[in-house]
Amino acid sequence: MSPPVRPPRPSMPTSTGVLRMVVGIVVIGVLVYTYVLGIPAGRADPFDYFGYFTNLTSLLAAGVLIAVGARTLRDGRPPAWLHLARGAAVTAMIVVALIYNLVVPGTGTAPGWVSVTLHLAFPLLLLVDWLVIADRPPLEWRRIWLVLPYPLLWLGVTLVRGVTDGWVPYGFLLPSRGVAQLAASVGMLMATLLVCASLVWAMSRIRVFEVAPQTPPSIGSRLGVRPTR
Repeated sequence: MSPPVRPPRPSMPTSTGVLRMVVGIVVIGVLVYTYVLGIPAGRADPFDYFGYFTNLTSLLAAGVLIAVGARTLRDGRPPAWLHLARGAAVTAMIVVALIYNLVVPGTGTAPGWVSVTLHLAFPLLLLVDWLVIADRPPLEWRRIWLVLPYPLLWLGVTLVRGVTDGWVPYGFLLPSRGVAQLAASVGMLMATLLVCASLVWAMSRIRVFEVAPQTPPSIGSRLGVRPTR
């Protein structure tokens, strides 16, 4: 009688892909919960809600993480553009954590656990995943400029809104601070962004825990038959 065939343990790509998708879905759930929570208080304008860099960036980063997780589950080989998008998302979330915790701590209206999730736990998980799970190629330094378009677009829309309807998500972007102060704030944000991007790009060259792409098992391995020599 042949020994019973044990089901294979989940491979590293499988568990990594599942965890990434779960984290992304949880973050989106937190964003939806917070949005719904603000409806009775009259804070249900989606343009205002996603006008906050934290909320919009968390949504985009969660979407990228889910996409990376899905591709990891499928074949363990996300395309090059998705690696770049992930690098940009990790960079932006590091900026979220730094600005909130060092510049404007405790200024949000969301419950404390939501702020911890979006401003600390999620950025930290993205950073650890990027550093530890080496399933991304070294990012080309000539592509580092790709971290700029999204924050610059967000800044442009925010500054226009501040001048036209008076709404800005953060006090340091108020038009009443004057052109010089606004220019200094924007310069600080862009400098922080580029420093964080350089860190993320450099970390893409570190190989801590390799993840091999998934390969379908052979018929013999599925039946528990050892290959003959």
